[in-house]
Amino acid sequence: MYLTQGLHRAIQRHPAKIALCHVADGHPRTTDFAALGTRVARAAAALKRHGVGTGDRVALLAQNGDGLIAMLLACWWRGAVACPLNTRWSAHELRHAIGDCGARLLLPDRQLTAMAEELGDLATVVPIDTFLADAEAAAGNGEPLDDMRIGGDALAAILYTGGTTGRAKGVMLSHANFWAASISRAAELNNAPDSVSLLVAPLFHVAGLGRLIGQLIAGGSCVTLPQFRADIVLSAIETHRISDIIVVPTMLQSLLDHPGFDAARLQCLNRIAFGAAPMPPDLLARALDAWPDAEFFQAYGMTETAAAVCINPPANHRPGPGAERHRHSVGRAGLGAEIRVVDPQGEEVPRGTVGEIVVRGPMVMRGYWNQPDASAQALRDGWLHTGDGGWMDEDGYLFIADRLKDMIISGGENVYSAEVETALRGHPHVAQAAVIGVPDARWGERVHAVVVVQGNVPQDEAALSAELTQWCRERLAGYKCPRSFAYVDGLPLSAAGKVLKSELRQRYRGAVAAGGC
Repeated sequence: MYLTQGLHRAIQRHPAKIALCHVADGHPRTTDFAALGTRVARAAAALKRHGVGTGDRVALLAQNGDGLIAMLLACWWRGAVACPLNTRWSAHELRHAIGDCGARLLLPDRQLTAMAEELGDLATVVPIDTFLADAEAAAGNGEPLDDMRIGGDALAAILYTGGTTGRAKGVMLSHANFWAASISRAAELNNAPDSVSLLVAPLFHVAGLGRLIGQLIAGGSCVTLPQFRADIVLSAIETHRISDIIVVPTMLQSLLDHPGFDAARLQCLNRIAFGAAPMPPDLLARALDAWPDAEFFQAYGMTETAAAVCINPPANHRPGPGAERHRHSVGRAGLGAEIRVVDPQGEEVPRGTVGEIVVRGPMVMRGYWNQPDASAQALRDGWLHTGDGGWMDEDGYLFIADRLKDMIISGGENVYSAEVETALRGHPHVAQAAVIGVPDARWGERVHAVVVVQGNVPQDEAALSAELTQWCRERLAGYKCPRSFAYVDGLPLSAAGKVLKSELRQRYRGAVAAGGC
């Protein structure tokens, strides 16, 4: 099990088939599998000339594109470790990650070269385009480099999580981890070799990287966009006949809300995967109406599990026996994965009881790079402790309650923010909502809602807050209802499209405690 295996298979089976199509500035650039194999072998030879050997780390700072994919594959061809970095990080955050992993090379794309050069004291900096061009120019100076075919438990990638606060952790994922996650997904949902996947989730995020690996294993085609823009994504789906896409709820809402959205022109899209954040029921209903024949499925996983460990299949997202009961579950344990819900002592709790979700299986990470204490804390008693709160029903379906760190304890009662957010989103004037806990002298923590409004709101903020409070009281227990509100034009999002609740907590903690907002 090595991550270039799918490339070799595709070259043997259909060398002239399009492997990659990169769309930038409206100009598509295609690469077939034979050409991709040649490019990767030459880039791997260039890595060797730069002194990169087995197990050495190569930092990649680039938006999605064919150059980034070629370098990921070249790292694995050479037996090196790919370290794709968050393109939205500051120089300070990047400095930590590059220094932490001890990268020998830092390869940025053109847009990020200036920032990368500020970090040249940590690693040799060569722009990806220059590196690949030099590799092509030097191709005649020696024999092509054979694929080292290093796989199994050998380290394939270090993916850094967090970084907005505290010390980012480098998740160590092996070739076998990625293979296990990809095969588990394929066992639940057949990955057709003629599929065309749109990679718009960033490749430094496990969802995007995992989808790329799954397509390579199956020999399918990938279309890449450098970043998510609703208009460009809609155009790419129609133009390139995209068959599947991975989105987070904020992305899906942006597509449906775009003035140029025309469902009739987008019916080529027959599989839509979503995850990373709770899917609001109203948003899912809109999407199901827009794509009546598409397969929708929700996946649950994390960087530490090399992507999904359970999937809620398409059958549960359309009318059918038992579908309504399980529609908002994240599914059941996938092939090779074991999942439990446990109490603080690590004992499994009764079905229907909220506890911490723990996972074990061949897709679980090797640990955190250079952080043995954090690794030991996360990997306890043979299980990965996810930090997610959830519960399991009698049929083995898993439901997410909240990140444990996002759970609010108000007056001694546990409040799960996702439940409050779902209630708020049902109001006609609420486009988006994020719920956090803020300090409160009486309750310990107060439920605070940050709301993006939609439509013409006929009243002032105080009146709207009173209306939303009443709306919530009709749907939730009193202790779960927001006691304060803030109204914003947009919520802060990570590069993967998740709401940055840590940023919201920093922004509102002091203001709300002082009587603001």
